[in-house]
Amino acid sequence: MKATRRTTIEAGRPGSDRAVRSARGLARLALLCVAGAVAAVATATGSDRWLILLLGLAGLALTGAGIWWTLAHRGAPRLLGALLALAAPVCVLALYAVSGLWVAAVTALALWAAGLACARSALRRLRKPHGMHTRSVRPPRRPVLIMNPRSGGGKVGRHGLVERAEALGARVVLLDLDAEPDPVAVARRAVAEGADLLGAAGGDGTQALVAGVAAEHGVPFVVVAAGTRNHFAMDLGLDRDDPAAGLDALSDGVELRVDLGDVAGRPFVNTVSFGTYAEIVQSPDYRDAKAATALDHLPDLLVGDAGTPLEARADDERLPDPQTLLVSNNPYARADPLGGGRRPRLDSGALGVIAVRVDGPAQAAELALRGERASSITALTARRVVVEAHAEVIAVAVDGEALTLPPPVVCTVRSGVLRVRVPRHRPGAPYVAPSVDWRRIVRLAVGGTPSPFHQHVQHVQNLRND
Repeated sequence: MKATRRTTIEAGRPGSDRAVRSARGLARLALLCVAGAVAAVATATGSDRWLILLLGLAGLALTGAGIWWTLAHRGAPRLLGALLALAAPVCVLALYAVSGLWVAAVTALALWAAGLACARSALRRLRKPHGMHTRSVRPPRRPVLIMNPRSGGGKVGRHGLVERAEALGARVVLLDLDAEPDPVAVARRAVAEGADLLGAAGGDGTQALVAGVAAEHGVPFVVVAAGTRNHFAMDLGLDRDDPAAGLDALSDGVELRVDLGDVAGRPFVNTVSFGTYAEIVQSPDYRDAKAATALDHLPDLLVGDAGTPLEARADDERLPDPQTLLVSNNPYARADPLGGGRRPRLDSGALGVIAVRVDGPAQAAELALRGERASSITALTARRVVVEAHAEVIAVAVDGEALTLPPPVVCTVRSGVLRVRVPRHRPGAPYVAPSVDWRRIVRLAVGGTPSPFHQHVQHVQNLRND
């Protein structure tokens, strides 16, 4: 009989009375720290110094506005925006030092940081374990690994992945990017020849294409993190700094079921981007000069006519004219439009949706002050996202790969269709601190029954049951 066990990213039993008591204590400590920060400011600032304090917030807003001018313009306006973004915080620091408020400011910031850390710890203790069911499995008999020798600057060769895989009994197929660059055709041929496991060594784009074939034929899939970023491998808990360690799944692995995204019939394991980022990655210069290419294209995309206006629907909710739209295979823990966050799990049966619309320096300033809670960011979950435009094709970036697709472009999620085999012993996905909602912290501190994560779990369960 095959054994089944549950692995978790977070330790402890978050739903227990002990966890709730600990969370309440931390919530109260968080509020005390915030109160101390306010007291430190109030004690040090008389009626004539409140203006100086408010200038600090104004400086932060000006920094955001300066960044907007830097990104959205060229020439002299870009230079002035960059100077503003640099000068505003420097002037605020100098003003605080001259006025003698720097001690109070440092104390208040330290107390605020401590309060924020306590609040996140409190919410963490209320979260249910973010784990996925794994089951023990026998080693495959005829595994086939498809490797991209150029991915990640040549990680396949540097880490000796071919030799290591062959020593474990796998057949390795190196993609010939000049003659036969299509990993889908290679994977289907391998299955037709009797492969009972498919694996991919490369970036998220290569992983997704081979994973789609594995899901189509119901065979297990192994991830070898030989790409540049490998978000999928990271969220599976693999060691991205040691790609060869992922091959341990061939000899001592466990299997878990995860979701697979689908965009216009093409699988994706990480994200699909529309709008600004997708337009930028279409440039042939992007791979070799990312920052320079982005700065060159952003003015036309943000305030010019270069970008294609988009209309999107996430289930029944309209997202009018987003500048950037990010659809992810399972939601990220935080609304990070740059995609630098983490997904707590990969089996929720839902897409994550992040839409961004910044129309000028005022909204950029608000974004600098409020972060992911700014009105310019919309974050939600859905099972189906439809993107439309009045154009023959629109730019799309699928797991970092530049494509153009005819609208409407439909994104869906295929729940639990991918059997991923991972090493039994692996580092695990890094913990992502939850976003802090101070209303929940207050309810918790005064003895309420907040469930910041339970509501999300129920929402996802409802999506899966509909």
